[in-house]
Amino acid sequence: MKLSVAVLLVCASLVPAVQARAKNVLPDACGDDSVKFDVAAQKNSSAPAPPAAGKALIVFAENENQPLGPFMHATVRFGLDGAWAGANNSNSYFTVSVDPGVHHLCASWQSVLHMLNKSIDVASFTAEAGKTYYFAANVKVIPAGENQATYDFNLSQLSDDAGQYRLKAWKVATWTTNK
Repeated sequence: MKLSVAVLLVCASLVPAVQARAKNVLPDACGDDSVKFDVAAQKNSSAPAPPAAGKALIVFAENENQPLGPFMHATVRFGLDGAWAGANNSNSYFTVSVDPGVHHLCASWQSVLHMLNKSIDVASFTAEAGKTYYFAANVKVIPAGENQATYDFNLSQLSDDAGQYRLKAWKVATWTTNK
């Protein structure tokens, strides 16, 4: 009996170490999975500048239908051509200037909950100089009973009208990384 309890305790103590080493397999469009973001958002009174000459502008937005819990919002990392471009938290956005051509995008839900870290989506598009493109990571909380929920996550391109609305209605995201 004592031996089985000892074995159980040793095994239980190893679980966090194994989970900490487990990494998501991310698409090539994302960045390094070990990079985590701390995000702040603040109200912006002016629209971002148009794209610089010879460049296109990408607006990355997060569309969250409701908080995940009391004072808890999703943090989503956005990848661009194999590196993280930044992150959002709650209903916020940020912009990135890019060269014309084909670009590969990634959205990855950053969470301490392992099951939510598997929420990843990708997209690609061809940027044209002088144009602005809007992409949103959609985080939908679906109530599934008392104190339970399921989650839907996807990355989608927005129309110009929907993207411009987000610029007016939502906050600008800024962040720091752990690297």
